[in-house]
Amino acid sequence: MATTAQGAPLAGAQTGTPDMLPTKADDRIVALDFVRGAALFGILLMNITAFGLPAAYNNPLNAGGAEGANLGVWVMNAMLFEGTQRGLFSMLFGAGIILFTSRLEAKGRTDVADIYLRRNMWLTGFGLLNGFILLWSGDILYYYGLTAVLLFVFRKLAPRALLAIGVAGLLFNAGWNALDNSLLMRSHDAYVATQVEGATPTAEQKALAGEWEGALADHTITAEKRDVLIAERTAGYWSALKQTAALTVRFESWWFYRDFFDIFSMMIIGMALFKLGVFTLEKSTGFYLAMVAIGYGIGLSVNAYETRMIVADNFSLLAFSQAHITYDLGRLAMTAGHLGLLLLVVRSGIVPAFQRALAAVGRMAFTNYLTHSVVCAIFFVGLGYYGQLQRHELYFVVIAIWIAQLIISPIWLRAYSMGPMEWVWRYLTYGSAPALRKAAPAVA
Repeated sequence: MATTAQGAPLAGAQTGTPDMLPTKADDRIVALDFVRGAALFGILLMNITAFGLPAAYNNPLNAGGAEGANLGVWVMNAMLFEGTQRGLFSMLFGAGIILFTSRLEAKGRTDVADIYLRRNMWLTGFGLLNGFILLWSGDILYYYGLTAVLLFVFRKLAPRALLAIGVAGLLFNAGWNALDNSLLMRSHDAYVATQVEGATPTAEQKALAGEWEGALADHTITAEKRDVLIAERTAGYWSALKQTAALTVRFESWWFYRDFFDIFSMMIIGMALFKLGVFTLEKSTGFYLAMVAIGYGIGLSVNAYETRMIVADNFSLLAFSQAHITYDLGRLAMTAGHLGLLLLVVRSGIVPAFQRALAAVGRMAFTNYLTHSVVCAIFFVGLGYYGQLQRHELYFVVIAIWIAQLIISPIWLRAYSMGPMEWVWRYLTYGSAPALRKAAPAVA
């Protein structure tokens, strides 16, 4: 290993074993990078509401406005993007599991399971850091790291079996949503019964009414509560940490179990799609066109039904609960439509400069994802913009971050083989430092 006089690796020196080295550009699957970059941008499109407004991700009545342009962006997200970007990212993660393990196995490694476990335990740790240190309670890395551990045993299954398991998981999730809706309706009916003048509610009705009041308080906050949340988030880092830590604990405990089949199923489906050659453009153009037509045909119909119901009932808790029954059907179909469209764009080769830039964003997805948390913490917490922008104004922040990452990512990858956080993750996984700076071309 080439070193300096002090023993540090020379910039550009190829350190470590071949398994640790960055994947050569020729070996990369460009379509995966491009779709991953698009999904990363889509995730920020959805997350920005939680970054910048209190309790407004679902219910725009809580903060940010629910009329005019503000209502327009809520409807746009509900119709086109809700759940789909997380779905795309989960599918890509599943595809990455097959790609990562198969490459190690092809090299004859006997410690594939050890490497895989370390990789995902570190990812879980980065999720905890993102949630508790970088103030992002909506972190997805923690979910992915833990869920991926369970997926290792599924990697050898045939695509048909993987698809069956993934669809079964989504059906189970839909059934759980239907059960939740039934229980919520029951508590609502009990609450209504307790409000009847002269009624003598039973102990069970009182308990159920209390459950309804608690659920309603979570869904629709008062103006006073909104002001308190804004004040806590903008009173300094420690104040914001105290507030977000409580949310992170809730999301990374109960909600991890509640949303398990959401992520698990999409990852399993992604594994199947990779094995079928969908991500690697091995299917015909007609196949991808069918994904777009069928996906958008079903997805837009389901999402239009859900969105109309929610808006017509003024964003009520019951409307959201009822719409959640068909949620997985709509988002799976829309995710398939988005994936088909993105892969058609790659196959067409249109706007090659943009495709290369977005693929670079995807190659540095880990770094860019954590950068979203850092930038938003500085802007909304440090500079005090939390709760100060209308809903539609948040998307100016999104566009600014998109542009910056489209410019910075390709520039970084001209000189370096991977993103800085990708380098850290690989170092922790293999226990030795991989090359970061690209070697200078040989001079004749």
